[in-house]
Amino acid sequence: MRRSKLTAVSPAEKTARSRLTRRIIGVDPGLASSGWGVIEFDNLRLRYIAHGCIETKADCPRAERLFFIYSRFCAVLETYKPDESAVETLYFGRNVTSAIAVAEARGVLSLALAQQGIVVGEYPPNIIKQAVIGGGQADKRQIQEMVRLLLGLDAVPAPDHAADALAAAICRAHRGPAVS
Repeated sequence: MRRSKLTAVSPAEKTARSRLTRRIIGVDPGLASSGWGVIEFDNLRLRYIAHGCIETKADCPRAERLFFIYSRFCAVLETYKPDESAVETLYFGRNVTSAIAVAEARGVLSLALAQQGIVVGEYPPNIIKQAVIGGGQADKRQIQEMVRLLLGLDAVPAPDHAADALAAAICRAHRGPAVS
């Protein structure tokens, strides 16, 4: 799990944040790899906090993989204390089997958010692209580069799932709450 400074945020610090400052966690769910990214947004300014990926091993039973994702994500939520979340909606391509696994991972991530009282905002991939790039037809590299630029990072966030999670957080910052 890649993070910037891993320092816990006390409840007093969270309360002390300006009401205009929103701490947002973006999530890109997956069974093999679930990306997360935390930003702060205040007065039209984005500030990078941290990002990472929770990865599971394919040879482990699915229930164990889901529990691992859940427990690691709970630790991330406890560390960064987000106020809001943005989760990419499911995209059903040709592989329904992998869509089911992603839906299960999305479920445990949503459960962790709900247990912390964090509203889960859902955004379709084209809306996230539009919020980050200005159009819904951008490719992954364009999105990653724009995430880097918007957050003032030296390098494109890696792995890809973490960059996608940061893009979802940026989407929520710019578009506001979504239907959950």
